[in-house]
Amino acid sequence: MRIGVTGSSGLIGSAFLQAAHERGDLIIRFVRPGADTPEGGVIRWNPATNDVDDADLRRTGGLDAVVNLAGAGIADRRWSRARRSEITSSRIKSTSLLANVIGALPSGCPMVVSGSAIGYYGSRGNEVLDEDSTPGTDFLADVCSQWEHAAQPLTKHGTVVAYLRTGIVMSSRGGALKKQLPLFRFGLGGRLSTGRQWLSPISLYDEVRAILWAIDHRLEGPINVTAPTPLTNADFTKALARKVHRPARAPVPTLALQLALGRPLALEAVLASQRVIPRRLIDSGFAFEHPNISDILDWTLDQER
Repeated sequence: MRIGVTGSSGLIGSAFLQAAHERGDLIIRFVRPGADTPEGGVIRWNPATNDVDDADLRRTGGLDAVVNLAGAGIADRRWSRARRSEITSSRIKSTSLLANVIGALPSGCPMVVSGSAIGYYGSRGNEVLDEDSTPGTDFLADVCSQWEHAAQPLTKHGTVVAYLRTGIVMSSRGGALKKQLPLFRFGLGGRLSTGRQWLSPISLYDEVRAILWAIDHRLEGPINVTAPTPLTNADFTKALARKVHRPARAPVPTLALQLALGRPLALEAVLASQRVIPRRLIDSGFAFEHPNISDILDWTLDQER
């Protein structure tokens, strides 16, 4: 299968490339002009200027699927006005340009798996959320709604579009867990705020498997990509402390998070409560290798060895 990938240098993108290559897929990477050219096919593009290399498109030929993961990091710095704009525009511009590129391909593209996140639902307390749940009203919910909307024109070209509403991807190589592990290993871990907020994690391994599953089974529409057993932050804290054999008695107050990260990022992302169920994946027959936090952490920590 010939698969185009945007955002291929990120945590999920790089893991996806490896898994797709191992199963024999041919990967075509969308890269910025001037970036180091990897082995294999590339399409040079610049979403910020709405440019794409026509010669690369001609050399590439057809694509069987595209995985769209491009976008600036959500929680790697404070949400200044400029950063909010970058988070939004990096997703909308890349997805809109991708829709134009696919529309210009002679044979189009049968399948696009486009990024989104469970931030779509906003912070919802104890409410159980599946793909039919309504969107939230905060910044991240608006970003995710716009991100999904930007991919909708692809359907006019006959493309099946799946929207990956990804949860908290667990990996020691990136994301939130990479930042948490050193603290927990020094015995400095603890719950965040009250610890009652719900988390919906997924192992990086199952995240990649779910993307390949969506492609192979032509899943369409929103898909929650989370493990089937969400848990509270307090329970996550206890589980991680057990895995690293250290106490976790240093709770982090809400005010401390607000001072360290800025109030919007702390309240709308880090302390968001999202109890998400992957109903569409379950109904499609997808079997999770790591269905709960114990299995997720076992696999994640084993990757360090």
